Amino acid sequence: MCGIVGIVGRRSVAAQVTEALQRLEYRGYDSAGIATLENGRLERRRAEGKLVNLQLKLLQSPLSGAIGIGHTRWATHGRPNETNAHPHATERLAVVHNGIIENFRQLKAELQAHGIRFDTETDTEVVAQAVSYAMAQGLGPVEAVAATLPRLRGAFALGFLFAGESDLLIGARHGAPLAIGFGEGETYLGSDALALAPFTDAITYLEEGDWAILTREGAEIRDITGEVVTRPRQIIAAQSYRVDKGNHRYFMAKEIHEQPEVVGRTLAHYVDLAEDCVVLPVALPFDFAKLSRLTITACGTAYYAGLIAKYWFEKLARIPVEIDVASEARYREAPLDKDGVTLVISQSGETADTLASMRYAKAQGQHTIGIVNVATSTIAREASALLPTLAGVEIGVASTKAFSCQLTVLLCLAIAAGRARGTLSVVDERRLVDALITVPGLMAEALRQEQEIEQLAREIAKAKNVLYLGRGTAYPMALEGALKLKEISYIHAEGYAAGELKHGPIALIDETVPVIMIAPHDAVFEKTVSNMQEVAARGGRIILVTDAKAMALTEMETMATLTMPDLEPTIAPIVYAIPLQLLAYHTAVVMGKDVDQPRNLAKSVTVE
Repeated sequence: MCGIVGIVGRRSVAAQVTEALQRLEYRGYDSAGIATLENGRLERRRAEGKLVNLQLKLLQSPLSGAIGIGHTRWATHGRPNETNAHPHATERLAVVHNGIIENFRQLKAELQAHGIRFDTETDTEVVAQAVSYAMAQGLGPVEAVAATLPRLRGAFALGFLFAGESDLLIGARHGAPLAIGFGEGETYLGSDALALAPFTDAITYLEEGDWAILTREGAEIRDITGEVVTRPRQIIAAQSYRVDKGNHRYFMAKEIHEQPEVVGRTLAHYVDLAEDCVVLPVALPFDFAKLSRLTITACGTAYYAGLIAKYWFEKLARIPVEIDVASEARYREAPLDKDGVTLVISQSGETADTLASMRYAKAQGQHTIGIVNVATSTIAREASALLPTLAGVEIGVASTKAFSCQLTVLLCLAIAAGRARGTLSVVDERRLVDALITVPGLMAEALRQEQEIEQLAREIAKAKNVLYLGRGTAYPMALEGALKLKEISYIHAEGYAAGELKHGPIALIDETVPVIMIAPHDAVFEKTVSNMQEVAARGGRIILVTDAKAMALTEMETMATLTMPDLEPTIAPIVYAIPLQLLAYHTAVVMGKDVDQPRNLAKSVTVE
């Protein structure tokens, strides 16, 4: 969500800034802009829509400055148009901003009382005007930023460029990530290390409350009190930045097809194949055997991964699980046991609500486990223990391979918890691990259904409403399948527990509504069949996602049947993710949608 790039360079930086912004497109945005110093004067180019529109403006009216800042904006305050696009500027400075300034109305009123006029609908312009006003009172750039930052409330990352200051950028981090990169005679600022990858592999992450003064010689970092501090410099492996579509039309397609590989990589990190057991990569700072309950919090697809994990933890480890979406959990003020455990799940490791929920849990004396795909993210750094997913960089906004890797880690953790609590025997663990190590091969089998799914998608694309139904762990999969279809095709879709069908949703069923039944052959399969019969009796068009064993027990006419390989029911959610993702993907492609960057959505949601 939004992206910041800044460069203090030795030559024209406009091309470098736009190249870096391209690497941040996956985060989601609706406008873009760049500001540089041209002979000491601030010059800006901004454009609504995709980055190519900004690049066209730069072709028509180039910028040659050797210092600059750039931004991709996902609108929060004000419409997504050129006027509201970043950088925002006064005569003295330009600023780029990720996040939200919560007290912007109060600050704006104060500044307007001093006769300052505002040109945009954004909260960001308040920052530019506040620092500019402080400079008008005689403060230098560094002092003006130092005076303004304590007055800002909210979660934000900021980058400042000043007129007449050809060797100075300032960056500030409060609740939203920001990194500094170091090159030969050049220094870089970025909201994502991925953006800085073409320029450097030497990265320092600002910590909460830090702000930094960047020059060509390097960076001076100050903490929230203004004291100069040292933060570690990391060398980030170049391969972690490799992002291309390969032979695929979209990143999402590539990432769906990568799942057998990345799930296998994740399993290798958590499973001892020689001993047929789970071995966590870190020592946990608590004993599962002593826990009275486990709390899970996450957002979106990660939340649905947590819902599936609730079934696993309660069945395999016999531990009660409380789960809530992070945006509710952070404000519910739920009582949490001291020395209890909160598990947070986030693809980016920067999800604002999830991070806030984790910090609330820590303040209550809880241990925290972070399951994230970015090992250098804020959640990864602040959690008591990190259990990484090894999905690699995920560019498509709609999460696919990160979700399947989250499920893989969660199931390994649930097995480890079961062993620690004595609810799983060595034999039980070996059976489950043996099932787990078959997952990559089973996913590859599921991918062979793609041609059939592509044809089915042409029918789904004609629908205005789609229902997804499932029982047990297939219920959260129904929620996730519906979310995928909504996200990228914009077709209205809902997921329900199949047993809830007759308590309301059955009223929606007629011959125009496809009903996707997720029905692996498990303990509740016969109940799911009963729900299918209820749909069939009302003319519903059933698309059955099941396995060969279950198919033999089902005598029902369907619109289509997607036959998954026979498998241990516990691992079904990881494998069944494949057809649900492919169905959403191909439906969106048939409809001509922007699959990788669906409207209004962002990859990393760093605001509430």
